[in-house]
Amino acid sequence: MDPSVSAATVGRLPAYLRAAIDLSASGLASVSSERLSEEAAVHPATMRRDLASLDIAGTRGVGYDVKYLIVQISHVLGLNQEWPVVIMGSGNLGKALANYGGFSERGFPVAALVDIDAELVGTTIGGVLVHAPPDLAELVDRENIMVGVITTPPGVAQEAADLLVSNGIRSILNFTPTALETPADVTVRSVDIATELQILSFYRQRGLAADVGTGVPLEP
Repeated sequence: MDPSVSAATVGRLPAYLRAAIDLSASGLASVSSERLSEEAAVHPATMRRDLASLDIAGTRGVGYDVKYLIVQISHVLGLNQEWPVVIMGSGNLGKALANYGGFSERGFPVAALVDIDAELVGTTIGGVLVHAPPDLAELVDRENIMVGVITTPPGVAQEAADLLVSNGIRSILNFTPTALETPADVTVRSVDIATELQILSFYRQRGLAADVGTGVPLEP
């Protein structure tokens, strides 16, 4: 990652991109920092600092050029190319992700699913074929798979991660509560829904709102 861009800023960029895309779809050519921050649910000062770190500046009295925002943020996030995905595990969550069309729209087409269940291997879910684990090496090479998504039971999540890493995958999205051990050159993002709900309850019981991507309370 560019050392000049903080991890917290990167965590908020998708919110800015989504807001800019929605504003563009509504016909807006430019947007004020207040409106953009409202759409992204991020404090205006935080948003301005984030965009300034990317050398994106608004025009006084006009605001930000919406199309420029989309192009620049997409470039920073690496969305000027596709990143084919393999889903490890075809249980309820794996099936739901395979059936979700939004990944392809955002540059992350689901190229394959992998599962150990012999009854699932050879079937299709969301138009995507389910393969056995030994097929992964060929899949990575043929489909140019760049990202692995783990939706297996927690007890086999590390095994799934090891298989991904041994086949050259260096970007992993982990939907299990298992703390994965991976080499230093592998990036792992973990999404534990139960943990996120607990964080929400922390802020809710205190009547606070938290900044997108950081969990830091918004300024009043």
